[in-house]
Amino acid sequence: MLAGPRLRQVALVATDCDTTAAKLQEEFGWPEPFHDPGVGRFGLTNAVFPAGDTFVEVVAPIQAGTTAGRYLERRGTDSGYMAIFQMPDLAAARHRVSAAGVRVVWTADFADIAGTHLHPKDVPGAIVSLDWADPPESWRWAGPEWTGRAPAHRPGGVRGLTIEVIDPASAAERWAEVLGMTVTQQPGAAVIELAHAGQDLRFVPATGRGEAITEVRLTGERHGQPVCLAGVRFVREPRPGTAESDG
Repeated sequence: MLAGPRLRQVALVATDCDTTAAKLQEEFGWPEPFHDPGVGRFGLTNAVFPAGDTFVEVVAPIQAGTTAGRYLERRGTDSGYMAIFQMPDLAAARHRVSAAGVRVVWTADFADIAGTHLHPKDVPGAIVSLDWADPPESWRWAGPEWTGRAPAHRPGGVRGLTIEVIDPASAAERWAEVLGMTVTQQPGAAVIELAHAGQDLRFVPATGRGEAITEVRLTGERHGQPVCLAGVRFVREPRPGTAESDG
C-alpha cells in the first residue's frame, strides 16, 4: 500500500511525437513505447516509456483546438505538460479537490485504475492528475504489460520535477492542498517532499516562456550529463544506496 502520493508519470507536449520519442529512447536507452489509442479522443497521439516503474510520456496534437495544442501555442515551444500522481485514497483526494474549489476537467473510473484531471488555472504550472491503481504496482495507462501487474523493469525512475510558476509559494501551497501534503521553503524554491516515495517537487520563479514543468529528475545506476529534450531539462542522479550516490 502507498503511504502517500507518488509521482507516477510526467508528460511532455511536443509538436512531433515520433521525433521526440525517438530522441528520448536514444538518450536513455528506454524500450519501445506504448502508444495509447485512447488519447485520440483528446485529439492527441502519444508515446509512453517506462522509467523504472514510473513513466515519461510524450503527447502531440493531431487535431486543431486541443488543450495540448493551445498549450504549445502559449509556450511557443515543446514543454513539460502534465504531472500524474498515484494516490493511496482517491476518494479522499477528490473530496479535497472539491472542498478547495478546484475544477475537474476529466475523470475515468475503471476496476483497476482511475484518473482525475484538474483545471490548470486552479492548480498552476501544469495539468495535475490524481490517479489510483489496483494492484498499486500496476499502471494501465502504460499499456497491457502494466495492466493488473508490473513486469520486470529496470531500476530507477522519476525522482522529481521543477515547475516554473509566477508565484512559487502560492502554487506550491495549491499543489500541496490537493495532494494532502505540506510545503517547505528552501533557498530559491518552495518544495513539496514526497518523502515516502523518495521524490520532490520544486517550485521556482517563471522565466521567459511562462509557467510549465521545466526539469525532470531521473534516478539511475550512473550519473549522466543533463540533457534538454522537448523543452525540458533532464537531470540524471544516482539511485540512493549505489556506490556513486555514496561518493
